[in-house]
Amino acid sequence: MRGEVLHYDQEQGFGFITGADGKRYSFAREDLRREMALARGAEVEFQPNGDRASNIFSVRARMTGPAESTTPGAATPPLPASAPPSPAHFGRSAETGTAESTGLWSYFQRGLTTNYVNFSGRARRKEFWGFCLFWTIGLVVIIGVGLSVDLSRGDVEGGGDVPIVMLGLIGLFFLLTFLPWVALIVRRLHDLGLTGWLAILCFLPYVGGLATLVFALIPSQFGENKWGPVPAGVRL
Repeated sequence: MRGEVLHYDQEQGFGFITGADGKRYSFAREDLRREMALARGAEVEFQPNGDRASNIFSVRARMTGPAESTTPGAATPPLPASAPPSPAHFGRSAETGTAESTGLWSYFQRGLTTNYVNFSGRARRKEFWGFCLFWTIGLVVIIGVGLSVDLSRGDVEGGGDVPIVMLGLIGLFFLLTFLPWVALIVRRLHDLGLTGWLAILCFLPYVGGLATLVFALIPSQFGENKWGPVPAGVRL
């Protein structure tokens, strides 16, 4: 598979590659086919193995020029200046060639699609609060729709019956958004340079809400860490 180097620390001997499939792969010095210096943005070929890249080697573009004249004594025309190669795009932005949006709605949309069960990488504070905002709006809409249906069916008139439609929709909403929430918290912890296993604290009684709030307010860790580069849009 072809990919692009996101980061490679020559001294520490580890780095990250974005594959053409949109996934991020980690690698170490021993995964290189031979010892070489890899700069950010370099094109490589590698063998994916889960979240790990192995058998990595650099891809070098071959420059070709016009054929030489075969006429005896004819002067060889000078080679025209080659145009600079257009940058290659990999990952989720490969189709459009543009960077992913950092808007609140875009973060929420990706949280329910491409990042639904994405437990790798990093998530900035804006991504967390954007998902939280639209998740809350969605919950309010679900409650309103469910309650309206129950009232129209007479399920809650007189206070004797249970609003079964509203409770069912709320339960379904929580079930469908549980994994995205866990994945988002794990990526937020990665952005702070912490292990994702600390997400367990966010689901404990009494302290879960406070732990989630603290993790959501801490700024992104300066520079790249072992979970990836600084998220787009973060000002350091």
